[in-house]
Amino acid sequence: MASPSGGGSGSAEVAPSKAAPPPRLYSFPTPDALSQGLASFVLAAQDEALKKDRTFKLAVSGGSLPKVLGQDLIGREDVKWDQWEVFFADERIVPLDDPDSNYLAVHEHLFSKVPIPRSQIHTIDTSLLSDPEALADEYEKQMVSTFITGSNSIAFPRFDLVLLGIGPDGHTCSLFPGHPLLEEQDGWVAWLDDSPKPPSKRITLTFPVLNHAYRVAFVATGSGKQDILHRALDKPEEGLPCSLVKVKTPGLTYYFADDAATEQVQYTKTPFTEFKL
Repeated sequence: MASPSGGGSGSAEVAPSKAAPPPRLYSFPTPDALSQGLASFVLAAQDEALKKDRTFKLAVSGGSLPKVLGQDLIGREDVKWDQWEVFFADERIVPLDDPDSNYLAVHEHLFSKVPIPRSQIHTIDTSLLSDPEALADEYEKQMVSTFITGSNSIAFPRFDLVLLGIGPDGHTCSLFPGHPLLEEQDGWVAWLDDSPKPPSKRITLTFPVLNHAYRVAFVATGSGKQDILHRALDKPEEGLPCSLVKVKTPGLTYYFADDAATEQVQYTKTPFTEFKL
């Protein structure tokens, strides 16, 4: 992996607290209402980020998330697309035009419809597809170049926002139940060639990176998510990968779901009004 901490005598970024506040659950009556709420949340995160930095740094997953994300953001004048800087929370080690590519999924539902500069969309180096370790290292170096300026030194990057899905087994990113990568504590980007879900070769952000973000939001819709949301929120002691995302203070972990997905959940739901950070 790359050496994220760097050198030099510059000041280090203040680390988040070791404490992790409990996640906040928002449940919406319909997927459309969820999409509207998520758009409000993303815009609030954008505006907060741009008060302190020149770009809004976020990481996204693939699956159904890109469609939900784009639904109520595309066409809005208050989205500062030219200041978005996008990484992938995980990626399949395939060409960018492969149907399994997370980049392709987000491109089809979002990137192709909005003016984010291509140089601010960070994709894997497809010349390294045959060498997962080198590919992960190169992707981590892209993050180092983005998050480390001058001689500053940081242990982990702090994304303004990470948007994630939840698999039926509780996996998130490409962090699967029982996999050794659940124990990774040092690297920013890890690789695997034994994913239980095809394709087998992938890269993924690690838990320390996720848990150092300013905010992480899971998005889940439909009755097919009832059991896994119940286990994730009501039985965190099971240690599902999604339950291991515990963003540290002053950050927070959020769940955006529709009522169909939260039908079995006993965890307290927080009423959602137009989002303000």
